[in-house]
Amino acid sequence: MAVPRSEYLSSAWADGIFANRVLFITGGAGSIGSAQTRALVHLGADACIIGRSVEKTEAAAKEVAKVRSGARVLGIGGVDVRNFDNLKAAADRCAKELGGIDFVVAGAAGNFIAPISALSPNAFKTVMDIDTIGTFNTIKATIPYLIESAAKNPNPNPSGTTGGRLLSTSATFHYTGMPLQSHVSAAKAAIDSLMGSVALEYGPYGITANCVAPGAIEGTEGMERLASSVIDENAKTRAVPSGRWGTVRDIADATVFAFSDAGNYVNGTTLVVDGAGWRRQGGLGVGIDPSMQYPDFLLAGEISKHLKDGRKSKSKI
Repeated sequence: MAVPRSEYLSSAWADGIFANRVLFITGGAGSIGSAQTRALVHLGADACIIGRSVEKTEAAAKEVAKVRSGARVLGIGGVDVRNFDNLKAAADRCAKELGGIDFVVAGAAGNFIAPISALSPNAFKTVMDIDTIGTFNTIKATIPYLIESAAKNPNPNPSGTTGGRLLSTSATFHYTGMPLQSHVSAAKAAIDSLMGSVALEYGPYGITANCVAPGAIEGTEGMERLASSVIDENAKTRAVPSGRWGTVRDIADATVFAFSDAGNYVNGTTLVVDGAGWRRQGGLGVGIDPSMQYPDFLLAGEISKHLKDGRKSKSKI
């Protein structure tokens, strides 16, 4: 049974606006990535979902394809974004089988809770490699196809058809700093800078390059890894000025906007989709329980024991 449209796409968008477009997305089997892919496929696009797990990636492709009759959705597993040759082969296969690449989402990412004192050089490097190097490799592997797409779809296009659009998944931790997230903050800050460079260097070819920065998104594996399971609903909603955590649909809608005719003049920037949560980031309680106060938990070398796959060992700062 297909996921209802209301869970991944608002009613604002007209069906068919992405007809004959092709999406290439890394991390597309994840909770946010699959919603982004569903939204574009529902609106007419075909897609290539890229992932490390062959089984998970192919299963996600089959599920996403159910949102529209006749949709072509490829699941290309066994791809490590840290390996450029892997990504180049996947991009070439996508373009060959689906006829090109018009939209790219660089969404592969890694995260966990750790203070700097417990963060090994290898662990820090792993996050940088997956997030930052993986984004760079995705850009390098797909940019020739995006240039071709942009050339066929002038900006703006009288027909409303778009192409040559690139979107990377960022975050907001580095705007203010966030304890226990130095590795991710560094990686995402680098992605923001990288996308600015892409906009400058490839904007003259007609390409737009932006980031989307999700806040706390309900029901995602990422938040299960970051937020303590003992924080009650009221505490969570009080931490966000808009009064709620986000949904995967919020991120999917932002993606549709960036790739649509409405986003023609949005380039080299970040769409922050977080209900203004970054303006009071300390309230989100990443990696800590409600009883843990800054800086006491850092000085005691403690993190929450109620995280999915959380690191339980104490470590002195």
